[in-house]
Amino acid sequence: MFEARDAHSFGYRLHEGSEMRMNHHFAGATGMPVAIQTWVLPPGGFEGAHRHEGQAPLQEFYQVISGRARMRVGGREHILEPGDSVLAAAGVDHDLHNIGDGELRVLTVWGPPGDFDMSGFGSHRLARQHHAASSTDSRIP
Repeated sequence: MFEARDAHSFGYRLHEGSEMRMNHHFAGATGMPVAIQTWVLPPGGFEGAHRHEGQAPLQEFYQVISGRARMRVGGREHILEPGDSVLAAAGVDHDLHNIGDGELRVLTVWGPPGDFDMSGFGSHRLARQHHAASSTDSRIP
């Protein structure tokens, strides 16, 4: 399967935030228990503060592709630039704001929390070792 950039994007508003363009990649056809989306927020745009808990707790991964963002997760604030990532755990308040002059393009992946290595290639184990040995500041509680 192939999807061209923004080929299936549509306007959407999340969590009482501002209007954004969203592309829900492959619209659930991946067979994976996650949603993979690209969000494009205009200057000043924001997602809206929220948390995912209850019967269907979700955690969300955000990675800035282009633009500049401010993200609050729990009691911490992060300034994000291209390549920076944030993980918002289930049940933790979080929000995302475009603080740049141009549009903010963010890759988001969200689904139920879990920790497992499906590949057996060893990269998951090595990544966990690397994270444990590096600064705890890179981990989001």
